Amino acid sequence: MKIAAAAAVVMAVALPASPAMADGSPDERPDVPVGTWLAARTQPAVQMTSFTYTGTVAVPTSTINQTAFQELVQQATATVASGKISSDERSIAKWLFQRIAADVDTYLTSTTPERTVEAEVGGLCTGWWVTPDGYMVTGAHCVQVGETELSQLFAKQALTKFNEQDAKEIISGLQGLEADEEILKLAQQIYITFNTNHMTIRGLKQSLSVLQSLPGGGVDKTAKSVPAELVSVGESYPGKDFALLKVNGQQNLPTVPLGEDADVRTGDTLYISGFPGLVTNTPFFSLESRLEPALTEGPYNAKRSTQTGVPYIQTQAPSYHGNSGGPVFSKDGKVIGMLIAGTVSETGESSESESFVLPVSIIKEKLGEKNVKPAQALTTTRYNEALNDYFRHYYEDALPKFREVQALFPNHPYVAKYISDSQQAISAGKDESPKPILMWVLIAAGVIVAIVVILVLVKVLRGRRRPQPQPAYPSPAPVGAYGAVAPPPWQQQLPPGQGHVSPPAQPAHGAHGAHGGAYGQGGPGGYGSSPYGSGQQNGNLQYGGDQYGGQYGGQYGPPQHGGPQQPQGQAQPPLGDRTRNVRYGQFSPPPNDQH
Repeated sequence: MKIAAAAAVVMAVALPASPAMADGSPDERPDVPVGTWLAARTQPAVQMTSFTYTGTVAVPTSTINQTAFQELVQQATATVASGKISSDERSIAKWLFQRIAADVDTYLTSTTPERTVEAEVGGLCTGWWVTPDGYMVTGAHCVQVGETELSQLFAKQALTKFNEQDAKEIISGLQGLEADEEILKLAQQIYITFNTNHMTIRGLKQSLSVLQSLPGGGVDKTAKSVPAELVSVGESYPGKDFALLKVNGQQNLPTVPLGEDADVRTGDTLYISGFPGLVTNTPFFSLESRLEPALTEGPYNAKRSTQTGVPYIQTQAPSYHGNSGGPVFSKDGKVIGMLIAGTVSETGESSESESFVLPVSIIKEKLGEKNVKPAQALTTTRYNEALNDYFRHYYEDALPKFREVQALFPNHPYVAKYISDSQQAISAGKDESPKPILMWVLIAAGVIVAIVVILVLVKVLRGRRRPQPQPAYPSPAPVGAYGAVAPPPWQQQLPPGQGHVSPPAQPAHGAHGAHGGAYGQGGPGGYGSSPYGSGQQNGNLQYGGDQYGGQYGGQYGPPQHGGPQQPQGQAQPPLGDRTRNVRYGQFSPPPNDQH
């Protein structure tokens, strides 16, 4: 036990802890901020989505209802007379326009010709890949809108020109009136209301798309819209605001993993990824920078539930228009929900105070209804491994993995930049990758130490082995090289009770030690198998086979090996000079020299 313990100590000293492997675990975070790590891992799977409606917008020409308008003029005259309004034309026009805008259908009438314009409206949101073959998750309100909201979008997009023209015409009917900005806005509001109420949309078509980059480029001007199919859609907020898209012809897409509702709780930090409209719709930024997801973070405030029982998470992580449908992550990089809504100010601007997240359990429920199982491709695994190497400054280890990602998914929006940065870092001598030669040296040293320990153990164990008993008499003298000689008959006729005869001198060339197995002790093969049978040489002499060793040794060998027990007090046969007279198979009888 002491030897084994000593060997363990030697091995522990000889094999120090090897340096960290370059690969590590794909989910093991290097020593970088959580936000940095999360953004790098998740950005490739987060994409901008768009929904678009196209159609022909038709509005009638409007005309003043003279009867109703004359009555309104009389009311204006009476109001001036009573001193409630000033008598100048601007004050009277302002009073008239306010009354018409409040009840446009009383004072305006539809007429011909009908005016038409082709229009397109839509919105931008955020989505994220959930399978490598093109299934994407986003919000329900990111793929469709209600009729009222759709009409408002078309009216704002298509009717602006008509509204401005109609407003100028009504102002020109009031002779001598110089229209200022306030009067112009009041006149336009009349026709915004009238044209919107009487607008019709024909040939309405809807399309969904995902913005993807082209091979060889990042998220920049080489990006293009790829059509997406609507697989399923839920109810917009405050319902289960979920939609599932499918982009055909995809493979090896980067994805993000789904977590559990229980992964986060009140007080934990949540991370929202998406495309805020205040950046996307700003022309001051380049297209490349506008199409990179933004990451915001904030605490998990509380778990809420709508009146219909739909759960939502309240968080202070900032969100904006355009963030809708974006994934929300825990610090471990797993999706725990999807950003759906946020509080807005009275002017309709986003407020950073609160955001509302649909829990991941609802997302899994909806995916299960369509038998869609979240999965991760080798693209994501290798990319995450490469990022870990990159953040540890293992650039040489990261480079081949980044290249593998590029081969698996040429449209990857960020891998080309990481390849370039890794190459530059290697050229600048910044690489800190563990060197394989060091590992092999350590392994070789460990193997050598292990062999030495084993040899020491074997030697110690052999030294402790019980010594083998020596024969009572010396081994017979070597026989000539012509083979074995049968024992002479007189050996069987020696009279009992012979006096003690001193054993002869040891044969030359260590013959005594070599004969140990011949005296009934057996060699390595067991009893009766002797090294003599192999014609083994001892010095310059060659010994006989099993016949000599078996008969001679069996008669005079030690008792524990089968030789006959000598009675107490009897002398053993004197063999010294007799055996020496054996030559070339002949035997000279010894003299009978009894004491």
